Amino acid sequence: MSKLFRKKPLEAYREDIKTSQLNRTLGKWELTAISVGAVIGGGIFVLTGVAANQYAGPALALSFVLAGTGCLFAAFCYAEFASILPVSGSAYAYSYGTIGEFFAWFIGWNLILEYMMGATTVAVSWSTYFSKLLKLAGIPNLPAWLLNDPFTAREAALKAGTVPPLFSLNLPAALIVWVVTYILVRGIKESARTNNLIVSLKVAAVLFVVIAGVAYINTDNWQPFIPAKVVDSSGASHYGLSGVLTAAGIVFFAFIGFDAVSTQSQEAVNPTKDIPFAIIFSLIVCTTLYILVSLVLTGMTKYTDLDLGAPVASAFSSVGLAWASLLITIAAVIGLVSVMLVMLLSQTRIFLNMARDGLLPPKLFAAIHPNFKTPWKSTVLVGAIASLVAAVTPIEKATKMTSIGTLLAFAMICAAVLVLRKKQPDLHRPYKVKYLPLVAGLGLGFNILLMFSLDASTWVRLLVWSVAGIIIYFVYSVKHSNLNNK
Repeated sequence: MSKLFRKKPLEAYREDIKTSQLNRTLGKWELTAISVGAVIGGGIFVLTGVAANQYAGPALALSFVLAGTGCLFAAFCYAEFASILPVSGSAYAYSYGTIGEFFAWFIGWNLILEYMMGATTVAVSWSTYFSKLLKLAGIPNLPAWLLNDPFTAREAALKAGTVPPLFSLNLPAALIVWVVTYILVRGIKESARTNNLIVSLKVAAVLFVVIAGVAYINTDNWQPFIPAKVVDSSGASHYGLSGVLTAAGIVFFAFIGFDAVSTQSQEAVNPTKDIPFAIIFSLIVCTTLYILVSLVLTGMTKYTDLDLGAPVASAFSSVGLAWASLLITIAAVIGLVSVMLVMLLSQTRIFLNMARDGLLPPKLFAAIHPNFKTPWKSTVLVGAIASLVAAVTPIEKATKMTSIGTLLAFAMICAAVLVLRKKQPDLHRPYKVKYLPLVAGLGLGFNILLMFSLDASTWVRLLVWSVAGIIIYFVYSVKHSNLNNK
């Protein structure tokens, strides 16, 4: 039992920094762009449709306020940890040095869920916009059985009264993951440059949505702002205050970006200052943009008419702006690539950190390419798995799994920063959160509350995933941990 609570010494982290083979090439604004690149994407271009249409209505803006508030509290905690331990690994690394090995493993295992399913969700979203772009451009599209996962294809066929296809997969979603994987294997600097260009385009597209869409807002579409609660035939509830809370839990996936930037600490030029700046600044900017976009979309189009797959483009089409719909679709097709890039990049850096600690096989997960200086083996492995999952998984299931994994990780980091402040109050903290007990307590409460807003099936999947992780820990990780030799 004592092994479960053993902690990695802070001196060991400092040694990891000295011996790291990763290149320190990321400055303050490149880190901020990585964070913004992950935050602005699936949340605006896809999840706004699902969350508003089925759960929150015009009150989606309140859902973003709730999700953003919970993230902001957690972001302050992340920023303090990142200034103390400027290493890759995010919440996993922070927990290993404060709470103990098993807690850290559990965090890391859920971060795998967070990023893997996040990349899957965005890949499926990209496929939807790519298909729409081909249609708008008058280009012949792929057959339906190559554009949908088996579950979605079957549901669509049954609804249309046709025979479900014998075979179906989302081919564009699978292929785009491999494109992003290739970019990541080539190198972090090249990835950052690609990301900066895409983020600039994506932010411009979001600002265009807000500025151009304001003139077409019909305030009648905001009535009622919080639709009355409805219970469908399956017993699931929609709208009302509970719907606003459920929508907040769903769109929480969109805020994964600030967590992603903390995984890049060992590739940052000045991590103790630049990581906290990138985390907090990007979160404030992106939350503001999310709120504005949700108000514009639900003002342009009645929430019940918002398209679930491409809500932003469909909102402009509904008011006769076909040219704007085309521009937005192009921006989404390009912009969602940067989200996948950050998701898969972060995933491999967490694997790298866990492998260096002995909790995963180092020959696979800690192997650095001699020329590109990237963890190429784990990048290819993660790309292969994400590609397969994207081809066969419905977007709503992937989204909820990403959100619950993120919420759990954020709640745990809020608790961990409190423990470290109490146990090591004199530790040098380049960035120190004011009123930490209040901030961390509110972060913990908000994130747990949003976890319970998600449905029971999502909790069951989380439980199955967690049990699998615990088994792997006791079968492999506890025996191979570097701390066995301490």
